[in-house]
Amino acid sequence: MFRISISPEEIGALELVSFPGQIVLVDQEDEVFEGAIRYLKRQKLLGFDTETRPTFSPDQHSSGTALLQLSGGGKAYLFRLKKLGLPRRLAAILANPRIQKVGAATIDDVRGLQKITKFSPKGFVDLQSIVWEYGIRDKSVKKMAAIILGVKISKAQQLSNWEAEHLSDSQMRYAATDAWVCREMYMKLRSCPKHPLTQEQLYPERFTDNG
Repeated sequence: MFRISISPEEIGALELVSFPGQIVLVDQEDEVFEGAIRYLKRQKLLGFDTETRPTFSPDQHSSGTALLQLSGGGKAYLFRLKKLGLPRRLAAILANPRIQKVGAATIDDVRGLQKITKFSPKGFVDLQSIVWEYGIRDKSVKKMAAIILGVKISKAQQLSNWEAEHLSDSQMRYAATDAWVCREMYMKLRSCPKHPLTQEQLYPERFTDNG
């Protein structure tokens, strides 16, 4: 059984991990893009995530999804959407029900992608919607990874500029890891029995005795 929740201190004591495979950046429809499509179409399970340039004040407006990450076990492809757009063949993978795409808060990510190119999303799995079935209440990717896999992932690049002319190695590693770790968590969950949380465990604040 998994633990319900985990503290920042407990996460801090865990081993730091990052995506161990090949990271491929794609910013135009060339031979690299063709290779990405061939690889992704062969996969049955992909880790999924997106990144958007952060805004730090109310008068700043989001400029939309900047990066799409799709990760298999050995390769992670990072698509720079501000340069590439969302080509139909890439959108077709997101609409393919035979290829599972696993992420966290996937509805919001998909909506951002649909603003670039219209497609009907199929085959998506949102970890935040299913972890309660395995006895887990925490829903951030960092906490879920700690509970399910017993590892720590870095979030240091989360608020970096995803529309920068050149992404740093640290940004690319972070982006690949976020997608890959979702795939790894789902694979682990599928091999484990379910122990659903009770309503009291899910919403402890509702059952607190204030008297």
